[in-house]
Amino acid sequence: MEQQDDLRSTQSYYDRFSPSYERERHHGYHRLIDELELELVRRYGTGCDILEAGCGTGLLLAEAARVGKSAIGLDLSRGMLTHARGRGLRVVQGSLTTLPLPDASVDLVYSMKVLAHIPPIREAIAEMARVTRPGGHLLLEFYNPRSLRYLAKVIGGAAPVTDGTTDRDVFTRYDTLDHARGYLPPDLEYVAMRGVRVVTPTSRVFDLPVISGLFNRAERMACDLPWVRNFGGFLILVARKRLQ
Repeated sequence: MEQQDDLRSTQSYYDRFSPSYERERHHGYHRLIDELELELVRRYGTGCDILEAGCGTGLLLAEAARVGKSAIGLDLSRGMLTHARGRGLRVVQGSLTTLPLPDASVDLVYSMKVLAHIPPIREAIAEMARVTRPGGHLLLEFYNPRSLRYLAKVIGGAAPVTDGTTDRDVFTRYDTLDHARGYLPPDLEYVAMRGVRVVTPTSRVFDLPVISGLFNRAERMACDLPWVRNFGGFLILVARKRLQ
């Protein structure tokens, strides 16, 4: 019963968020974050069958569909999926803990900015592993407490999302790299990690023309730099499904 209440609360939150979700996603800071995520989607998903677990309005899924053999998105929010369907994307409504796909049906599963909002995290990752073919990959993004982004969240307090709603109205978990790796089931092996938003103190620096270019270059240099990447506000784990 508690898990069902969590799902309804999360669905309601993202339904309220959906009309304004893309307001700033097409430029500056938000576009840089999307691009650093999409680079990995292209690297591991080109020519493959792809699933986006938590596709939202379909911004990333539209890019995945261009490079993949096939691409399908899943999201809990009807409001978000309305926008994704408007893009002509193949999407279904559902939960990450009960994916409506057969075993070993895709080559790449990726989930960005979603896993931090799912309390039963081990069950969700096990489900994503279930639908991945042996030898296929998973891109799993977590929120990092050892980052400037986390510090900004603590200092800045609740951030408005839409009228009467803030980012504190949805469950959010922060995981270190070791904690995140500990969620991987036995049939997944850790491959690599990318840190995203490593040096940016606030997204507002991307509103300044000269400064934004410097931070853009710095973030691209830092995302895969050993040790430095561990301080990314977002940690993207690359995992591989073991061959059987």
